Amino acid sequence: MFDPLKAKTRVLIYTLSAFAVGAAGASALGWTAPPPFPDITETPQVAEDVVRPAVELSQAFTAISEAVTPAVVRIETERPRSVASRGQDPFPMPEEFRRFFDMPDPEDQGREAPPQTAGGSGFVVSSDGYILTNDHVVADATRIRVFLPDRREYTAELVGTDPTTDLAVIKISENDLPTLSLGTSADLRVGEWVLAVGNPGLGGGSSSLDYTVTAGIISAIGRPLQLIQGELMRQEGWQEVAGFAIEDFIQTDAVINPGNSGGPLVNTSGQVIGINSAIASRTGFFQGYGFAIPVDLAKRIMEDLVEFGEVRRAYLGIEMQGVESVDAEYYGLPRTMGVLVQNVPADGPAADAGIQQEDVIVAIDDVEVERPGQLQLLIAQKRPGDQVRVRLYRNGDPREITVRLGEADLGPRTAQATQPRSRVEDQIGIEVAPLDESTAEQLGYDTVGGVVIQEVSPAGPAGRRGVQRGELLRSINREDISAVEDVERVLAETEPGDVVSLRLERPDGSSRVVNLRIPG
Repeated sequence: MFDPLKAKTRVLIYTLSAFAVGAAGASALGWTAPPPFPDITETPQVAEDVVRPAVELSQAFTAISEAVTPAVVRIETERPRSVASRGQDPFPMPEEFRRFFDMPDPEDQGREAPPQTAGGSGFVVSSDGYILTNDHVVADATRIRVFLPDRREYTAELVGTDPTTDLAVIKISENDLPTLSLGTSADLRVGEWVLAVGNPGLGGGSSSLDYTVTAGIISAIGRPLQLIQGELMRQEGWQEVAGFAIEDFIQTDAVINPGNSGGPLVNTSGQVIGINSAIASRTGFFQGYGFAIPVDLAKRIMEDLVEFGEVRRAYLGIEMQGVESVDAEYYGLPRTMGVLVQNVPADGPAADAGIQQEDVIVAIDDVEVERPGQLQLLIAQKRPGDQVRVRLYRNGDPREITVRLGEADLGPRTAQATQPRSRVEDQIGIEVAPLDESTAEQLGYDTVGGVVIQEVSPAGPAGRRGVQRGELLRSINREDISAVEDVERVLAETEPGDVVSLRLERPDGSSRVVNLRIPG
C-alpha cells in the first residue's frame, strides 16, 4: 500500500544527500570561498534627491493621520435578534462553545432573544456632535453607542438615514469636538494618494483594532457596483425605490475591511473625499478592491438629514442606460459619452420639459455626463424645484433644454430617529430579576434571595467590562441590593457620565468589583 509519509521522507533524504555531495564537490573546487567582506565606509548612499520625496510623503502621511484620527469614532449598535429559528438544537454543544459562537440556547425557548451587536466607523462633521456614517452601520438599530479616541462614550441619536445612498447621520450630546474638513470629489484623478481611516473595534471593549490608517491610491472613479440596489431589492418594502440607488463609487486599493465602513477616505490635504462603504471580495475581507461614496453626494444627503430628518431627492424623470460606441455612431455623437434615454414617464419633469426617448444627454449645467451613475449623482446634488440645463443630442443635432426638477417618492423614506432609553438600568446594559428557588437551583446557588443578572448586552458598558449573566448583584456604589427596586432606586440617582461600582458574586461564593461609566 502506498504510504505518502514514507514517500515524502525518501524524497527528503535523497534531496539532503544530493545537497551534501554537491556542497562537498563545490568546496573541493574552491567555489564556496566567501567573497571579501565589503568596507561599509565605501557603501554607496542613496541619492538625497531620491530619498527626500519618500521622506516627505511619509511625514505627510504621519501628519494627516495625527490630524484625522481624533475625529474618527467607533460605532456599536444593538439590533433585535430574530427568534424565528429558535427550536430544538439538533447538535448539542457545550455552553462555553455556545457562548463563544453566540449561538442560541435551546432552553431559552419563549424568552426574548438578546440583541445582536454590530459595529462600524464614523467621523465627526460638526463640533456639536453630528457624525456621518453608513446606513448599513446603524440600520434597524435599537441602540447606538459612539466611542471617541479619548475613550469617552455616548449613546447616540439617529438623526436620519438614506438607504438609497448608504448614508446616515447620528448625533451625540457634546460640544467642542474635533471635526474633519470635507473636500470635494468632483476633481478626483486616478492615481492620487488617499488614506482610509477607520475604527474597526469588534465590540466587547476590544481595542486591538482601534483607529487603523491605511494608504493607497484612487484606482478608478464612477464604479457602478449595484450593491445598494441589490440590497434594496432584497428588503421588503424597498423594491420600488431600488431604482433611485446612487452607485458612483470611488475605487481605492487602500485597505478597507468591514469594520471600517463609515470611516473617511481622505486626500493628502487631510480633507474627506469619500466615505468608506464596501469591498469586493470572495472572502468578506479586503482583497484589493475598496469602494467609497463620493463626499459631494454625502454633503448633500447630510444637509437634508440634518434639516428634515429625511432625504428630499431631486427627480429628473427618465429611464436610461449607458452609451456604447455603436450608440455614439448611430446618434452622431462627437465621442462615446452620455446616457441614452430609454423611457420618459408622462407625468415627470423631463416629459414636461420636452425630453424624448432616444435623446442622448451629454451634460448637466455644463458638466459633461459620462455614465448613468454620474448623471444620478449630479441630479442628487440638486434640490427639488431647482432648474437645470440639460444638453443633449437628438437625431445627431445638439440642443439644450431647461428642466425644473421634481421630488422623488422614496416610499418609506428614512428611519425615525431613535430615542435614548430612559431607564438607567437599561443604559448600562443589564436586565435583573429576583433570585428565586428555581433560578438558584439552575445557576448553582445554595440560597435564594437577592438580585441576579438575567441578561447582559455584549455591547453595553456592563458587557464590555465582563459582567456575566447569572452573577448576583450584591451592591451598587456600596449600597446593598436585595431587590430589583433597589437597583432602580440607586441607578435613578446617577447621571450620564457617572461612574458606578458593582459588587458581584458567583455561585462559588467569590466576589469581585466592576466599575463602569454610564454613557452620555
